[in-house]
Amino acid sequence: MTKKLFIKTWGCQMNVYDSARMADVLAPLGYQPVDEPDGADMVILNTCHIREKAAEKVFSELGRLRQMKDRKAEAEDGRMILAVAGCVAQAEGEEIVARAPFVDMVFGPQTYHTLPEMVAKASRAAGSVLNTDFPAESKFDLLPEESGAQGVTAFLAVQEGCDKFCTFCVVPYTRGAEFSRPAGQILAEAKRLVAGGTREITLLGQNVNAWHGDGPDGKSWGLGRLIRELAEIDGLERIRYTTSHPRDMADDLIRAHAEVPQLMPYLHLPVQAGSDRILAAMNRKHSADDYRRLVDRLRAAKPDLAMSGDFIVGFPGESDADFAQTLKLVTDIGYAQAYSFKYSSRPGTPASVEGSQLPEEVKEARLEALRQLLDAQQIAFNHGFVGRSVPVLFDRVGRRDGQLLGRSPWMQSVHAEANERLLGRIVEVRVDAARANSLAGTVVTGEHTTAFPFQPAVTLEASA
Repeated sequence: MTKKLFIKTWGCQMNVYDSARMADVLAPLGYQPVDEPDGADMVILNTCHIREKAAEKVFSELGRLRQMKDRKAEAEDGRMILAVAGCVAQAEGEEIVARAPFVDMVFGPQTYHTLPEMVAKASRAAGSVLNTDFPAESKFDLLPEESGAQGVTAFLAVQEGCDKFCTFCVVPYTRGAEFSRPAGQILAEAKRLVAGGTREITLLGQNVNAWHGDGPDGKSWGLGRLIRELAEIDGLERIRYTTSHPRDMADDLIRAHAEVPQLMPYLHLPVQAGSDRILAAMNRKHSADDYRRLVDRLRAAKPDLAMSGDFIVGFPGESDADFAQTLKLVTDIGYAQAYSFKYSSRPGTPASVEGSQLPEEVKEARLEALRQLLDAQQIAFNHGFVGRSVPVLFDRVGRRDGQLLGRSPWMQSVHAEANERLLGRIVEVRVDAARANSLAGTVVTGEHTTAFPFQPAVTLEASA
């Protein structure tokens, strides 16, 4: 009998990937995904610990779900199994069990391959099943094959965990040590995705460019070699990867940006701050100038490379001069897109016990100033495409009748009036208008025969 499964996902692309694989694990038990939690037989909250007040948001959501769980029981419509997964579960599993005893399962990101066993335990026993172990065996070795097509674009996890121990970050404690999947396993999954209609794959990892996996030839491969092998898969038109660390950008990976046409000219490379003093306090183990030189090398290899990044403002002890150096680095680099956040304390991290925490109003003011600069750069970057044609991979229908949405090679969202037969194809679109977060255009030719047909004359320098 078919059972209804609802998964709510917060956070990074790795969580999106994990949620899809949880559904694959549960499919043999009869669970099929639904779009709403009310009436579901199982609800999983796949959580993220990066954002501010992450745990409190989970407990707030659990309060609403408890009412649905009670209604289902009162209506004698079966039982709703309620689960909390992901990084909040890993970090605060015992707290969740104590504060929300109506939750049936609490499990970390390394254990969801054991979901059938956890469901069986939860079904026959009172109380919560808590599983926040770091098993000796890799979950990737035990996951089933994907239960269905993933779509035109798909995520593929190749690396997990982190050994960097930035002082603001919980990932080493919630995801564990860096682990790289074997190349053969990744290539096999990629081939299945492409056979199911996927045209673009994004390789995922907490430090994806730290990937070093065993190759079929018995040698250890780096990410550049893996990308070259993936590019040989017939039908795979586009390759991306995220998230990268500046310390792991190997020479062969940089060359791949110049030599592999399927590797898209967009790179998310977080720096976090422009002050060497703050970078040292964050334990980033690179300087601002190290980052500048790395970006210069990448742009020498791929002149049209669009840069994206992450920034934290208001880190403990950050002075006005430190923040000014962050603004200078942003101006020097020129970003097509970037994410910026106020520093917020994460329990258990070294930075959370620093005595020099900044007032909230200082963090707010600095975040606003940084976002104004980043927004100006993103708008300038997008406006540089107006009047030009770009290859767009249409991957979904738009909100208006006859509208399709897709992505340019530079990760911009593009919408155009187009027939649905173009879904899953890469077509030439003339950009008619640019907005802060998207491009609007007109389809001018049919399907492309090459993955990356031209070099745009777009300045990547800062505009402010």
